Amino acid sequence: MVSKLIAKLSSESDVPKTEVFSSSEVDSLIEKAELIYNQNFPATTCFERAIFFSWGCTIGDCTFCYMSTQPAEKKPTETKRSTESILAEFILAKNLGWDIGFFTGGIGVFTPSEIEFLLKSAVEITEEKIWLSVGALSTPLIKKYLPYIKGVVGSTETINPILHKIVCPSKPLQPYEKMFVESKKLNLLTAMTFIVGMGEVKSDLTLLIDFIRKYEIDKIHVYGLIPQEGTMFQSHEPPTKEAQAWWIAQLRIACPKLDIQCGVWEDRMNRVSYLLKAGANSVSKFRATALFATPVARELEIQAKIAGRKFQGTLTVLPEIDWTEEVNKIHFDSELKKNILKKLNEYLAVMKRNLAKNK
Repeated sequence: MVSKLIAKLSSESDVPKTEVFSSSEVDSLIEKAELIYNQNFPATTCFERAIFFSWGCTIGDCTFCYMSTQPAEKKPTETKRSTESILAEFILAKNLGWDIGFFTGGIGVFTPSEIEFLLKSAVEITEEKIWLSVGALSTPLIKKYLPYIKGVVGSTETINPILHKIVCPSKPLQPYEKMFVESKKLNLLTAMTFIVGMGEVKSDLTLLIDFIRKYEIDKIHVYGLIPQEGTMFQSHEPPTKEAQAWWIAQLRIACPKLDIQCGVWEDRMNRVSYLLKAGANSVSKFRATALFATPVARELEIQAKIAGRKFQGTLTVLPEIDWTEEVNKIHFDSELKKNILKKLNEYLAVMKRNLAKNK
């Protein structure tokens, strides 16, 4: 039955339709979820930066993902970012008060030794351990990265077994389940992802809550689908704010202490306060460097205030920092330091232009 359904859902015209969520239904949930949030967390929020190391993936066939649209002749290993650009971004994040949502990239693009070097470097910069999302890790690899990571993130995307086979045909859940079990044995935190808008149904909530409880998930990233050109979802409508808030509120009510992060694209800033009131702890998916100090960045900070939260860190003000000193105090060789500073200044130039334009 599953294979027949997958074969049928081979084009965008056959994409499963997401259920409708009424404002009145969601508003009543939000009232309860906000109360539970306030009983378990401070009235703060922040921006979480996911730092990517590549734009390609050796799996490359998740039917919603930008990485699946990359030219077949382009090797995933050719999509790597430079070491200096990655480390410059960690330096920016630390000094602007952004949390590191996780360090991630296409599965199989970097070698374990390359990942270990970048993790070690990131920990030295940020002075804290990092969340890591690089596919389903084996136990030996988890142990290899153990000195540098606070937890592992499973890119589970959806829990409905039929839908999962459609959207992630070569990325089954079972290896992630094993990774979660092994990680808990090593006293690591565990996190997962869930994308709203791909055809999930309300009855999947029970599956999701059971999964969270079974594997003792500490954190969940609840994204709204971004329809990517070239995928089966390219003409699909993004999920409404009510749909994304419904899932967040239900999870907050069922799992009061769960860390819930909401992923919100720049064209959906007006829903941030709604999602925070629904019980989200933090916000991600914002292109913070390119859009720093722009009206949409200001709107994100305003939305936090509307939700009654203090926004930690900044998306609109550059601190007075000696960036050369920030780079030099890290224990890298002189050539890498020079390259990091060059890349850092490129990022800062964009941010300063935005500041000048949007005074």
